Amino acid sequence: MLPRRSSRPSSRTSPRTSPRTSPLPSSRTRSGGGPARRSFRPNGLARAAVRFKPSSFVGTFVALLLAAAVVSGCGLLLQTGVTASVPAGRYAGAPVVAAADQEVHMTVRHGAERSVESAAVPDRARLDAALVRTVERVPGVARAVGDVAFPVRVVTPGAGASAPLTASGWGAASFTGAGLVSGRAPGAGEAVVGGADARVGGRVVLRTPAGEREFTVSGTARGPGVWFSDAGALAVSGHPGTVDAVAVLPERGADAGAVAARAAEALGDRARVLTGDDRALAEGSALPAARALLTGLGGSFGGVAALVAVFTAAGTVALSVGQRSREFALLRAIGATPRQLRRSIATEALLVAPLAGVLGCLPGTALAVWWFGELKAKGAVPEGLGLDRGVIPYAVAVGVVVVTALLGGLLAARRPSRIEPGRALAESRVEQAGAGPVRTPLGILALVGGTVLAGVSAGLSGDDAANTALGVVFLYMLGVALLGPVVARVCAGLAGTVLRRSGAAGHLAAANSRTNARRLASAITPIVLATAFVSTLLFLHTSTDRAAEHQRRAGLTADHVVADPAGLPADAAARAAGAPGVTAAVAVGRTSVLVPSGVLFSAASAQAVSGDPSPVQDLGVRTGDLAALRAGTVAVDQRLADAAGVRAGERMTLRMPDGAEAKPLVVATYARGLGIAEVTLPASDLAGRVTSPYATEVLVRGGTGEGLEALGTVTDGAGRAAARSVDQELNAWANRVMATVLGGFAAVAAANTLVMTVLNRRRELGTLRLIGTTRRQVLRMIRWEALLVALGGLALGTGIALATLVPMTRGLTGEGPYVPPLLYGSLAAGVVVLGLASTGLPARAALRGGAGGRPGR
Repeated sequence: MLPRRSSRPSSRTSPRTSPRTSPLPSSRTRSGGGPARRSFRPNGLARAAVRFKPSSFVGTFVALLLAAAVVSGCGLLLQTGVTASVPAGRYAGAPVVAAADQEVHMTVRHGAERSVESAAVPDRARLDAALVRTVERVPGVARAVGDVAFPVRVVTPGAGASAPLTASGWGAASFTGAGLVSGRAPGAGEAVVGGADARVGGRVVLRTPAGEREFTVSGTARGPGVWFSDAGALAVSGHPGTVDAVAVLPERGADAGAVAARAAEALGDRARVLTGDDRALAEGSALPAARALLTGLGGSFGGVAALVAVFTAAGTVALSVGQRSREFALLRAIGATPRQLRRSIATEALLVAPLAGVLGCLPGTALAVWWFGELKAKGAVPEGLGLDRGVIPYAVAVGVVVVTALLGGLLAARRPSRIEPGRALAESRVEQAGAGPVRTPLGILALVGGTVLAGVSAGLSGDDAANTALGVVFLYMLGVALLGPVVARVCAGLAGTVLRRSGAAGHLAAANSRTNARRLASAITPIVLATAFVSTLLFLHTSTDRAAEHQRRAGLTADHVVADPAGLPADAAARAAGAPGVTAAVAVGRTSVLVPSGVLFSAASAQAVSGDPSPVQDLGVRTGDLAALRAGTVAVDQRLADAAGVRAGERMTLRMPDGAEAKPLVVATYARGLGIAEVTLPASDLAGRVTSPYATEVLVRGGTGEGLEALGTVTDGAGRAAARSVDQELNAWANRVMATVLGGFAAVAAANTLVMTVLNRRRELGTLRLIGTTRRQVLRMIRWEALLVALGGLALGTGIALATLVPMTRGLTGEGPYVPPLLYGSLAAGVVVLGLASTGLPARAALRGGAGGRPGR
């Protein structure tokens, strides 16, 4: 007989249902005596879920932390590029400096709107020397110094030339602090020599841009360097009509700001007048180039990296929410409304994401500090520039992960929160088939977009082609993620035949993979991500580097190469041509020019030759004739010509190393620009356009090489071609770093996802043990599934990388991609080890932690 219930409400609350200790919803009775109305408290549910089931949120926390690290690290580089400034160095003693703009600009129209795109000049932009007198006449100016700085070398008979020294006019001593140790200031035909064994009144031979000259030593100075009279320095600088900058020394008591304003008015648009830290912009294009590099890394690469991080974090959040579908179904069955579930998930995100974002900024800062330090060590960033650690990147990183967690969780919970409670319970037991009516068309659209972008990249060259690579990979990755269940079922079907022949464990693995395609897709997608991005970045470099090496070896037909990185004598080619048996000798200098590429300027490698390079180089001429190369003409790589829309016989717009516009006549196009130089022009056209006009190589045809040692280091053609393969070291390093950042993030995300997936299967593993499956069989099943995930992800990632690289390398090099077997084998081995370790270790822990059943054999 059942006990009779009391009609009076109990005055006590059971501890098991106390709202203070239970995550379950509380109930209360209306005052009117009507039926009880259940009132759920989403905030309490969320706090209880995080408190009592922390393992469900660890994976989400790790993914969000990594996303914050990537976003904040790249954001710090971007912010530094935008705000980059360094204290004045050479011009620290000049309160006001007038200088040319060290960037070239292009106005781009976007419909009715216009924007200005800029690029740093490859060498240095200069001012007309006549502007010095214009500045001198400005009221308040005590002195205006036309400053020039250029490299010279002391030539000692029988001992060769010294290391390069910086030469300038003695007027620079008024703001650089140089002072005499002995003697007097230099006059015409004289020089002050510092940091060397020089004797006042003695003679010194200097190799200058204007040739080797002999000077009388009028004095000695502190520190290394050479000083001429101002007129003498301008005459031997290699650009006698221009100065690097005009240093302005105001009169005593004059306000520097007022003097700068008057100077700017007098100069108009012929020069920029700089004060404060902006004076560093007058010291060359190093700061603008560093700005472009940092904004490119933080913006372009950082944008893709941030998208990858957000994409992966959102997937992890969705996986975490999806794994709790049974919990949500039960809540729906006992009366929770869709709005209450969504509020609970949003509250969970707000409990986890901000902390993950804040903590993720710590490794993000460490990443940015290391990356910035390496760039500075490699000379890509000026020494005086520091990393800007403003709060904006940190705030953005935290905001991004919070929004990612909210959107990822709400989108994943949209279906289980809206369907009927009974159906929700049924779907929590049986996986939904297919990718869904929304994901399928979006996935197909992403794959089509990636294919179209890959085709576009085939027609690009240089940095433009490389920059599109990450976009192609991302579109393909998005397609794979959206179509994940379909892709997973295909992988499971292909592997099922093999797995079913490998015993009970393989049969179980095949059945699990086929019936749990969504779970399999969530595990495969990060593996695909890691493989695709790392393969694309690494093998794009190996492909271009190998093609460049082939072109260098095939293009260099000289028998001997005389080289001196510091600069050869001006008459080196003539002296080499006079050696016994020599039939041709061509001096070659290396520089860069700017070529308009779409809406941007792109830097193109250039070689300046003293004559027809045909006897010593085989450039693979396609059209025209290199013998026609003379002043006012140019020969260009065929792909560069195609991108610029010019042919032999037409004029091509270039920006010279100092930023000056030129329109030389194209006399030839050739095929080996990647390995040798994309632009070939006469050395005479660079007169006055570069700071160091010295040739660095003389290519010699014929002879035995005897007598060439006096000019520089002599190697044969094959040796020099091999040595040229290290020229792209910075680019190779940048690619490796980007591959490490993206690959490392994707690898950790993949491991995180696999661990979450295995730990969520405790009930399944326990059931298998209870029905008689041995522990060894369960672990073997897990290993087979891990191999399926690893090999499936590896195959898909490799396919995406090849689909990206094939058209890109064809357009960039004319060859297919080169995949070094050892490098790819290492990558494949790493993926397999990652998959096995990320599933095997948590599976063992789950079996030890109460999976149930008797001990396995």
